[in-house]
Amino acid sequence: MTTSPRTLMRVHFHLPGPDPVLYEQLLDVLTGITPQVEAHPADFSADADLTGALRYWGTDPAGLVDVLRLRALALYGVLTSSGTGPNRTIAAMAAALTPPGAATIVGNTPYDIAAFLRPRHVAALPGIGPTTARTLSRLGITTVGELADAPLPALQRILGAAPARQAHDRARGIDDRPITPGAAPRSLTLSHRFHADELDTDQHHRTLLGLTERLGAALRQDQQITQALSLTVTYADRTHTTRTRTLPEATAHTPVLAALARDLLASLGLQRARVRALAVRADRLQSAEHAVHQLTLDDQDDRLRRLETVLDRVRSRYAPGIIGSAAAHRRAS
Repeated sequence: MTTSPRTLMRVHFHLPGPDPVLYEQLLDVLTGITPQVEAHPADFSADADLTGALRYWGTDPAGLVDVLRLRALALYGVLTSSGTGPNRTIAAMAAALTPPGAATIVGNTPYDIAAFLRPRHVAALPGIGPTTARTLSRLGITTVGELADAPLPALQRILGAAPARQAHDRARGIDDRPITPGAAPRSLTLSHRFHADELDTDQHHRTLLGLTERLGAALRQDQQITQALSLTVTYADRTHTTRTRTLPEATAHTPVLAALARDLLASLGLQRARVRALAVRADRLQSAEHAVHQLTLDDQDDRLRRLETVLDRVRSRYAPGIIGSAAAHRRAS
């Protein structure tokens, strides 16, 4: 019995602004085409396995992409950009280089896969962040094809055993990760898109601090706490990197969220990176009534929490951006 080659899709929904409700409605449109959908709320995208749906609908990948594009536009006025390919890596890369309203279809043959992958810059490969790309560039590896041709033992000495094998496999078009269907995890996302690609790392930090302040205030207003925080950085070429870390204890306390967000940003090494957008996501939300706060002998944290409560009252009475950390705002020149 012959197994049909997989056809996977990555779709980006180009929402007019952060709108989790609209995103959920768009996910419903996608699951009406195929039930094999995995949501990515951090950047309002999703992965979908189209293999079975192609047989059901009696069409090709381009036909199903058109169905989704037309339904999202007709029902909600939202543009999509999609990429399809034989695995998640190729579908994600194809979608990343596709403008809104269009699609990039990569075939399943070894020639199609190599023709798509090998000319791409190594930084376009999911999992290769700016720091790793610079390290590989110093060794003369600037394209995905050069990474695929590099000796694995040499890469393992540079990147570590597991990251090197993953990067090497994906550069050769090997990625067996399945789509894991399920509802979008309970989360809250805030994002900021710069007016122009932003190179200033100080501005990255100021923007991130402003986002975490708003995120903490929104969680406290909804009486929610978060168990994990994710940071997504979108670059000038529309590729993105996401880092997630679990908190020691679930919280909505802004200083804790801000400290973790700074650590996530520092781990990406964004010196000279052209950043288009930042997004922070609070994951695995639960009711604040379940919060457990570890007491310390220092009352500084308790004073900060009391101050936070006062500031929340000011924000609720006036405008949300009326007050906040001075570090979150650009100094006047």
